Amino acid sequence: MLYTIVLILIVLICVLLTLVILLQSGQGQGLSGGLAAMGSASQMIGARRTADILSKATSYLGGAFLVLCVLANFFIEGSGTRSAIQSSGAGAAAPVEQTQPSDSPSALPAQPAPAAADSAR
Repeated sequence: MLYTIVLILIVLICVLLTLVILLQSGQGQGLSGGLAAMGSASQMIGARRTADILSKATSYLGGAFLVLCVLANFFIEGSGTRSAIQSSGAGAAAPVEQTQPSDSPSALPAQPAPAAADSAR
């Protein structure tokens, strides 16, 4: 149950993070400049103020995404499945049985034996 809630929050943050990153201006004029140039929006917040807000939002959303991803790993155990890291713990590893080599021919081509003349040199 808790894992599902964390997973929904992660998906929501991913969508918001995608939108915030796309709104930021790149090398040229981005969407933040277009957003700030729309009539009353340019009077309330300028293009520079919009870029600062989007930059901070990216930092906060990225941090929240990182924290929730780490928390989701701990809540996986409650959902019945275990991550590869959790299942490779010291107590969970089962002994690996050694098998005998098969009698089937090798897939590698046979190497020619060195000639007696080569060994005499």
